[in-house]
Parts: sequence; C-alpha cells; structure tokens
Amino acid sequence: MSTSDNNKQNTFFYGWIIVIACLLIQAIPFGVASNLPPTFTNYVVNAEGFSYASFTLIFTIGTFVSAIASPFIGKLFTKINTKILFIIGSILVGAGFMAYSYAGNKLYAYYVIAAIVQLGNAIISAIGVPTLINAWFKVNKGIALGIAFSGGGIGNIFLQILAGKWLSDPNIGYKGAYLRFGMIALIASLLISILFIRMPKSDDELAANVPRKLKGQQDVAHHVSWGYKIGEVTKMPQFWLISVSFIFIGFYVSGFALQFIAYFQTLEASGILLISSATLASLFGFFSIFGNLFGGVLFDKLGLSKSFGLSGLLVVISGLCLLFIGRINALGYLFTFLFGVSMFSYVMGPSYMTSSLFGDREYGAILGLIQLFFALGFAIGTPIFGLTLDKFGWNVAWISSIVYAIIAYGGLLMACTSILKINKENNVIETKRIS
Repeated sequence: MSTSDNNKQNTFFYGWIIVIACLLIQAIPFGVASNLPPTFTNYVVNAEGFSYASFTLIFTIGTFVSAIASPFIGKLFTKINTKILFIIGSILVGAGFMAYSYAGNKLYAYYVIAAIVQLGNAIISAIGVPTLINAWFKVNKGIALGIAFSGGGIGNIFLQILAGKWLSDPNIGYKGAYLRFGMIALIASLLISILFIRMPKSDDELAANVPRKLKGQQDVAHHVSWGYKIGEVTKMPQFWLISVSFIFIGFYVSGFALQFIAYFQTLEASGILLISSATLASLFGFFSIFGNLFGGVLFDKLGLSKSFGLSGLLVVISGLCLLFIGRINALGYLFTFLFGVSMFSYVMGPSYMTSSLFGDREYGAILGLIQLFFALGFAIGTPIFGLTLDKFGWNVAWISSIVYAIIAYGGLLMACTSILKINKENNVIETKRIS
C-alpha cells in the first residue's frame, strides 16, 4: 500500500465536526425555540391575563408556519450558501425569542414572534440539520443523525434547570428569561454557524469516511449522488401513502407524547398509580435520548423497513401499557422505555427515509413536504384526541391512538418496501445519477 493511500485513510473526516455542530444546534437554539416555550406558558398567562387557550395558539401558529415553509426552505438549500441560511435562521430564532420579552400584553405580538422563531427553527434544525448530515454521510448516516438529534434531549435537561431558576426569580421573571435565553440561542447559534457549518468541498473529502472494507466499492468511495425531482416523487402513489402514514403518525404522537403525563398525574391523584408521574416523565426524557442513538444504529444495521416495523411494534406495546397501567403499575416504566426508544421513527425517520428512497437531488424540498404532513397530523390530532377523551374517556382515546399507529406503520412498510423494490429494478443510482 502506498504512502498516499495511507494518508488518505488517515485523513480526518470533517463530517464528525458537522455532527457535533448539529448536536449543539439541537441542544441550544432548537432547545430554546421548541422545548422552552411551554415552560413559559403559565407565567405569561398569569402575568398578562391571557386565557390559556388564546395564548397557547402560539404553538399551533408556529407549527403551521414552520410546516408550510419547510418545502420552500428545502429548495433554498439547493440555491443559497448553507452558512448564510444558518446565519439567517440563527438570527430569526435568537432575536425572535428575545423579542418575546417586549410583547407585553399584546397577544398578536406573541403570534407573530412565534411564526418568526419557528421559521428560523425550521431553517437551522428541521431542514438544516438533516440536510447537512445527508450531504456529509454516505455511510453511518443513521448513527450521525442519531447523535445529532440526541442534542435536543440533552440540551433540554440543562435548559429546564435554568428556566426553573430564572422564571421563579422575581428579579428576572418571564421577560428577563425570554431575553436571556434568546441571547444564549443567538450567540451560540451564530458562533456554530459561522465557525463550523459548511457543505463538503469535494468527493475526496467525503471519501475519508469510507471504511476500509468498502474502499473498493466505486459508488461508496466516491459518494455517487442520485435523486428524484420533487415533481417525479409527487407522481408516485407510494409517496402519497407515506404522506398519509405520517398524518397518522402525527395523530398518535399528539396523543401519546402530549397526554401521557396528564394521564399519569390523573391516576396518581386518584391513588391508582403509586409511581411518581414526575419520575416517569424524567425517565421518558432519558429514554428518548437513548432512542435517537439506538434508532440511528437500527437504520444503519437493519435498514428502513425493518426499523419502521420494530418501531411500530414498540408503539403498539407502549399503548397497551397505558391501557393496563392501572392494574400493573410497573407498566409505567415499560411505557417510558418503549415509547421513548420508538421516537426515532418520527424524529429522524423522515430524514433517513427521504435520502434512502428519493436520494439527494431535491432532498430538502421532499423532506419538507413529508414533514408538512406530519405537522398536519399533529395539529389535527391534538383536538381529535381531546374530543375523544371528553366523550369516551382515557381507554378509548388510547385505543384510538393504537389504531392510528397500526395504520401509520402498516402504510410506511408497504410504501417503503415498494419504492425500494422499484429503485432496485430501475438501478436509480445510475439512472438518477447527479452529474
């Protein structure tokens, strides 16, 4: 083996710096924009006299703006320098969050600011992070996505500690906390974007990540890029099956993820659940971090269809745990583990699936479209769950969520299996090659 070959194999792969940068993006600016706002709700409502329902519309507005803008943001990543987009997104998130401190009793101002913050969040996180990982990683993509997305859970631990301290301090209050967290997000995100964020410069730079056993494979070693155009994808019936499936994923997530703590608190207050609901909530947070890391490995080792199938099984079993937790309290621990681990399917699943099925050509735009359907399901699913709960009670609400999960993962398995077969038959790596 020549010296030049040795040097190439020993070349440091900058993609892992990108992974750490994305983890920090998820931990700080994403954590501030997505994880902290619910913590402020009671403080703002009590201080300004808003109704709970009117103020919490900021979450619906932010979700819809982010979702609708995502396909267009994905297009921008093919036309505008990535670093510039990240800088713009950083300013929108950080400065926007700081602006909350000046909204006072003007409810419409919170709505406008929420839209701005979540637009920035979509640029740097929902579309930006997976676009970067997809560009840098031909192999180990699942592991890279898992590490990057685990930042949200890790950062939330520390952000919530600070939030509790600052919000309860009358000298700081919710206005001072908004200002401080916005400044933290702005400074951290700008530094990360300016110093570390960039796209690969050449195929040789990407080749540094190829394991020795794959060096001889031309498409891997030279990172062959291929992909469908969004117009081609939207003509596939399988794509629309995926889209409907993600609407149903949004349905069950809006039930399981948003309502399980309230359910546990209700059971605890009535003496049925003898385990602390706060303890179970904390365990869920821990297992969700583990789930992202574990899910990334699963996608790399098992592939798309088997990983989605396993996640669907975990979700159904976790739903059954909720039904029977009143009789067997220990099922609360099993639920936090199973549902926490299963989160990889909707946190990183769209990102990994888009690159595996549809390639690199218009990756961001296609990913944004899929995320739009998930957001739609999540937004619609929340009131549907509430209506089901009010009319029929917790058990029927959980059973309906289990049914949604079965429909969702059944659809995903059929669609993914079909597209993978079509891609293999048509040799899309060659026929859809990007020159």
